[in-house]
Amino acid sequence: MDFVLVAIVGLFSGIVGALIGLGGGVILVPSLLFLGTAVASFPDLSPQKIVGLSVVMMIFTGLSSTLSYMKVKTVDYRSGFIFFIGSAPGTVIGAFVNKNLDLPSFNLYFGILLVLLAILLLVRDRLKTVHWFVDHGMKTTFVDKENKEYVYGYPIWFAMLLTFGIGFASGLFGIGGGSMIVPAMILLFLFPPHVAIGTSMFMVFLSSIVNSITHISLGNVPWMYTIAVVPGAYVGAKIGAALNKKLNSDTLVVILRLALLVLGVRSIYEGLFS
Repeated sequence: MDFVLVAIVGLFSGIVGALIGLGGGVILVPSLLFLGTAVASFPDLSPQKIVGLSVVMMIFTGLSSTLSYMKVKTVDYRSGFIFFIGSAPGTVIGAFVNKNLDLPSFNLYFGILLVLLAILLLVRDRLKTVHWFVDHGMKTTFVDKENKEYVYGYPIWFAMLLTFGIGFASGLFGIGGGSMIVPAMILLFLFPPHVAIGTSMFMVFLSSIVNSITHISLGNVPWMYTIAVVPGAYVGAKIGAALNKKLNSDTLVVILRLALLVLGVRSIYEGLFS
């Protein structure tokens, strides 16, 4: 039964992660933390084990969704590699910091991050795009299937600094980084939304490989549960990428905002009073 629950969580994480470019860890990690306290039969996985499981899962969600986005040509490979170069050192440092966190501390800091992400998603549509980064950076032109032209770009130094911080959070909490990089790509770098999501998943795939190697070396990966999660997450990422092409994801984003807010507040409560 435990393996079935983990597989279902992996499937749902893959769908949501690929649909809006989050990577899936932001769903998987709080879900497993919740199951560990709410379901008596569920194994008592430490935060380190859950993060290790999450980052391995994201290799497969990242690969699955990237392959789907490659077919519709919404992956900016050059930007993905630049973002990866910035994030990779951050994921390694975050993974080593993670091993020193006890459960209350992890819940508190992770809850704060979830609330901040919920607020970011809440105000994302109300924020004005910033043209300074495009005007002072490397520019790229993209024409979508409706022949609408986008010009986007960024200073490489700023992109690498930003993704280093995102990589650190990814290594520390196992959340992938897409939940932070996608809004930045759209608002600061003026990426077309579909290109931002496709490129984000490409970066998630690359950075998760480095992240996983680090967590494996630290002994943080519960392989039996990882085997249960990976197939569901891979299939879910395929479903999410297919839905991304057909659906307006505004409704899902609203649900995700509320879910992150509730999970974040609960996690903060657990961290403060457990």
